[in-house]
Amino acid sequence: MAAPRRRNPEGRMSLGAHLVELRKRLTRAALAIVGGTIIGWMVYDLTWVGNLLEPAMAGAGKALTDVGTWAALREPIERIAEAQDAAINFTTITGALDIQFQVALATGIVLSSPVWLYQLFAFFVPGLTGREKRYTFGFFFTAIPLFLAGCASGWFVLPRIVEVMANFVPPGATTLYDAKYYLDFVLKLMLAIGVAFVLPVFLVLLNFVGVLRGISILKGWRWAVLAIVVFTAIATPAADVLSMVLLAIPMTVLYFAAVGIAVWHDRIADRRAAASLEE
Repeated sequence: MAAPRRRNPEGRMSLGAHLVELRKRLTRAALAIVGGTIIGWMVYDLTWVGNLLEPAMAGAGKALTDVGTWAALREPIERIAEAQDAAINFTTITGALDIQFQVALATGIVLSSPVWLYQLFAFFVPGLTGREKRYTFGFFFTAIPLFLAGCASGWFVLPRIVEVMANFVPPGATTLYDAKYYLDFVLKLMLAIGVAFVLPVFLVLLNFVGVLRGISILKGWRWAVLAIVVFTAIATPAADVLSMVLLAIPMTVLYFAAVGIAVWHDRIADRRAAASLEE
């Protein structure tokens, strides 16, 4: 007679099960990014859409012959070119192809962010209690809008940063922006601010599930500010101090906002604990 199987009332997973779960989550996230990248490749330059519409719509397709992701990326440079000589320069034979792939990949990461953020959260959900799961999914639906808002904020400040930097170019000089350098600057700016908007969510989540106290987060504010400065220095070009400051300020504000929420939650939790003891 076969021995009865041991039940697992606590729902604990073995190391092998964790690895299988991790592989499943990573595969789904990767497939979502690949799908988003394909879409990003298609919208990089919508000239092909204009060519398809031109025969059927008698000229209406011409409106799409100069739009797409790349057209939006080069718009700040075109604004500068109205006042001074400025252009984006491709310095290698394969440079244009590399740029299109990088733009498509970045677009795919942004478009698929709801999927891979969900997979990240869902990987930790099996090890949480019912109440902690509610917190996790609540913060998941907060993290996605914040990430997208952060990317949108980076896109919003981009033209201003480029304009300010162009003001330092001497009169009569020609500015040739290397395409790869310019794209790295744009992507780092957008993704860094997107990540910066999400990180405080994790701090508040750790506080709500009882891992970190608000006062503990506050005590490490010096290290947090130092980490923010180092992060922004890496995320922006070495000589671009303005961009580093523009990134560091919102990240610092969001950090202290997370501290405030955590401290407020701890006070409420302490009052409830004291009241239950009195009863």
